[in-house]
Amino acid sequence: MVTKSDNPCPAAIPQRRTGAICTECGSTALDRLYTSALDRSTCEHCLLEARKRLIGLASDPYDVFVESLVAALDLREHETGLHSRRVAVHTLILARQFYTDADELREIYWGSLLHDIGKIGVPDSILLNAGRLSEGEWKIMRQHPEDGYRILEKIPFLGLACRIVLSHEERYDGSGYPSQLKGDEIPLPARLFAVIDTVDAMTFDRSYRKALPFDVARDEIVGKSGSQFDPRAVEAFLKVEDVMREMAELESLSPHGDTLRGDLP
Repeated sequence: MVTKSDNPCPAAIPQRRTGAICTECGSTALDRLYTSALDRSTCEHCLLEARKRLIGLASDPYDVFVESLVAALDLREHETGLHSRRVAVHTLILARQFYTDADELREIYWGSLLHDIGKIGVPDSILLNAGRLSEGEWKIMRQHPEDGYRILEKIPFLGLACRIVLSHEERYDGSGYPSQLKGDEIPLPARLFAVIDTVDAMTFDRSYRKALPFDVARDEIVGKSGSQFDPRAVEAFLKVEDVMREMAELESLSPHGDTLRGDLP
């Protein structure tokens, strides 16, 4: 059970458990569950919602609309939906170090949540491919930031969110895509997102590899500060790295208690 405290992400004690059921929502359908110190299991969705509440961002009538767009993508690739929710909450935690305006923070959350919405237009043969993509397939995959922007650009309350979607694959040194933006040309929220996105991608299972230990991901982020990542974003990450470490080190269980990802070393 997640309880309110000064820490936006209260610690949990992962344990092996069989017959796990989320004690917050009663669900057994979500595939990532963890057991807290009080012998209560919480699904990933409820854990992330609790973290979001503790950040203090009030709900908004448009939240349901944005969540529905993510649900549409989730139907095509379930892991993308889970990933989007994790990175949205954790990017918000970083953004609080730079932003205080609630409307800006909400749009940062929405933009991070919708970052991969353009993948709706990627064919299944590419999106669900567990192997190496060809050069032609990568060209199609790299269109997703611009496709996502086109999907959202006429929605009036998603201005900043659209810019995050468009620039979330840019790199600080200009080696990203689609526009090879460099440094401050990239919106700050997208630079914060890039750090969180990489950590999450490395520390959770993907179709092509198992999750890596958190410290491996941390070293990757620190090692690429000033090249792939904005040094300010890296510094902000290091201030709250335990937030991400806790999420990465939670044991993933099915509703029947079977471990879904390999134990971390």
